[in-house]
Amino acid sequence: MASKSLIRTIPTKRTYATLSPKASAAAEKLSKWKGTSASGGSTKNFIGGEFVESKTDKWVDVHDPSTQTVVTRVPETTHDEFNEAVDAAERAFKTWSRTSILTRQRVAMELQALLRENADVLASSIVLEQGKTFNDAHGDVLRGLQVVETACGIAGNMTGDKLEVSKDMDTYTRRVPLGVCASVAPFNFPAMIPLWTIPLATCTGNTLVLKPSERDPGAAMIIAELCQRAGMPPGVLNVVHGTVGTVNNICDHPSIKAISFVGGDKAGKHIYERGTQNGKRVQANLGAKNHALIMPDCNKNLALNSIIGAAFGAAGQRCMAISVAVMVGTTKSWIPEIVERAKALKVNGGFEEGADLGPLISPAAKQRVEGLIQSVAEEGGKIHLDGRGVVVPRYEKGNFVGPTVVEAVTTMRAYKEEIFGPVLVVIEADTLDDAIAIVNANKYGNGAAIFTQSGATARKFESEVNVGQIGVNVPIPVPLPQFSWSGNKASFLGDVSFYGKQGLNFYTQNKTVTSLWRAEDAIGNKASVDMPTMR
Repeated sequence: MASKSLIRTIPTKRTYATLSPKASAAAEKLSKWKGTSASGGSTKNFIGGEFVESKTDKWVDVHDPSTQTVVTRVPETTHDEFNEAVDAAERAFKTWSRTSILTRQRVAMELQALLRENADVLASSIVLEQGKTFNDAHGDVLRGLQVVETACGIAGNMTGDKLEVSKDMDTYTRRVPLGVCASVAPFNFPAMIPLWTIPLATCTGNTLVLKPSERDPGAAMIIAELCQRAGMPPGVLNVVHGTVGTVNNICDHPSIKAISFVGGDKAGKHIYERGTQNGKRVQANLGAKNHALIMPDCNKNLALNSIIGAAFGAAGQRCMAISVAVMVGTTKSWIPEIVERAKALKVNGGFEEGADLGPLISPAAKQRVEGLIQSVAEEGGKIHLDGRGVVVPRYEKGNFVGPTVVEAVTTMRAYKEEIFGPVLVVIEADTLDDAIAIVNANKYGNGAAIFTQSGATARKFESEVNVGQIGVNVPIPVPLPQFSWSGNKASFLGDVSFYGKQGLNFYTQNKTVTSLWRAEDAIGNKASVDMPTMR
């Protein structure tokens, strides 16, 4: 969540004159969308099927992370506006929950087609507001689209169970929606995370209040308009904005039955504790520290390229980024090769050809990452490749940190804290057992990977490592939406996780009915064809 220092009370109209030429062209194309702006105008609330200007006097400026140009102003949705959004969702639930599942499925089908058609627009919005490279932004959209495509088969997944438990007595269970749900999305996946929740929540018959990140809400506003075009009725999806106040409204409103959250530890723990105290279901994905074990027998080229891509893609701002490379045995001699490959990556604005990684989301994020890099030197570690002070021509004001490789031990800040930047921490382990012990001792449990050509080594790792998502020669083992997210330990709070079968369980509750209809009570079992005699 944004700090209060980001909120200002006097909105000022800005232009995109200081954007790069490619960014300016993308901003022009975004001008036709109703809920967002890329020219310094305001982002709208989406309530009851209408894009409406907020009446707030508190605004958050959204900056292009490459140039610091203000591209839009995001409102701190007022308390009354928030209540209007929940009221609209409550009204819509009365009819939407009784709408045929085939109709709801049809909306998902239309939505997936519209998302494909407008993928470039969504990616452009992400580059402008979040800073990802254009190709990486497309990946953000695609991974969300895959959840929508899976939701298109919702009818087959909503079937219940039925059993004749006694003569003429049946017991059957069916899934029913919860009501009004809420989703709080992070800045690092402006399209994917809203698309984790919108299709599953709505296809199961719920209505949804979405709060995108106040740092980059544009993609969510475009998705809201696409949902409207896909035939989603007014009030089924509503979008509000803001920081702590809006989050607290979500946690406290009695009509909201469930909250889905992805983000950092502090906000996630707050939402989980406050939401559950108010009787809500909460699923919260928090921080991470994902390790990759490099075994001496691995395919060296595959392993090193995989580590580089997973550590520095999206400037390290992924909850499944590989942030720790555990060099097992003799592989510690490969550190110079990791450094050389990291040096070859190109840091540039997200719209520029050949860019491998763009800027961090904000100056504060840059300052924090650079502070953690400095802590390595102060605590006795080694900085093999220092990305601080990188200069990107034409983007001198950008929040850039170049690829950084540091050597540390597990007691150092850079190892213990989630860095969320393009920093790879390299540590050493003598044996596989030592490496597994390092992973298991870490408080986080989103994921881990191993690179090896030994099936026995892979099996031992898979069996003994205590994380939720495991990659064998796969650096970022995020499951496809046919499965479910399965981060554990301090990386997740809640009982039911995201998408897949667990996502379906999160957005539904079971209703079990036992009925008795005695066959002998039937009247007129057979029609008579005899001449009526009026007896």
